[in-house]
Amino acid sequence: MKVVLLAGGLGTRISEESQYKPKPMIEIGGMPILWHIMKIYSNYGFNDFIICAGYKQHMIKEWFADYFLHTSDITFDFTNGKKVEIVHNTHSEPWKVTVVDTGLHTMTGGRIKRIQPYVGNEAFMMTYGDGVCDVDIRKLVEFHKQHHKLATLTAVELEQSKGILDIAPDNAVHAFREKSALDSAPINAGFMVLEPQVFNLLDGDQCIFERKPLETLAKDGQLMSYKHKGFWQCMDTKREKDMLENLWDSGKAPWKVWAD
Repeated sequence: MKVVLLAGGLGTRISEESQYKPKPMIEIGGMPILWHIMKIYSNYGFNDFIICAGYKQHMIKEWFADYFLHTSDITFDFTNGKKVEIVHNTHSEPWKVTVVDTGLHTMTGGRIKRIQPYVGNEAFMMTYGDGVCDVDIRKLVEFHKQHHKLATLTAVELEQSKGILDIAPDNAVHAFREKSALDSAPINAGFMVLEPQVFNLLDGDQCIFERKPLETLAKDGQLMSYKHKGFWQCMDTKREKDMLENLWDSGKAPWKVWAD
């Protein structure tokens, strides 16, 4: 099952760093938060990634192109009049990574629509490129397969201004609405599983996935929630970035579910 990562936004709320790089490339512990998210999925055996890039998309492509430079010791030998690169202690991830330029000002639904040819006619996972979580991805996928609906999202209860969910006792999402300032109801934390029919609800670059598409899925009884009571945190602000950095430096990052 492929994993789609939304990584094309401008990241204006963390402009201290996003003016220089895409927000998903802002580093936690010396590695982009995008890498952390991919490591979460990879821990559960999901290694085929499609990255919806946009703002400064070339930086994402160049980072993966030079992945060995970021993760290995390298000797550059110029003694014979030409450059010879010798890679030491090679460590490579078992990843297939497709980076797609989905446009500078494309909305979330539009970005997902643009990568449809790379997904094909199969279920896929999707999340945002700025949030980490210790959700069990394998159990999330199992839950999705059991209820036979078109979409599953991971729900957490935090006082955040994210998409608000009305969840019934059977875990069906009966209503979805976008951000409200002081809500403390369950919120949409991303980490979704989607059937390919969801592409039919996306109608162009200005389509915002969290509005009409998710609202329609909820109204039609096709949106389910996987309730997660563990850790989840997005990185919208410098304060949140510093908090994640401190957790990582302390060796107590809850989202680090993989072994070294």
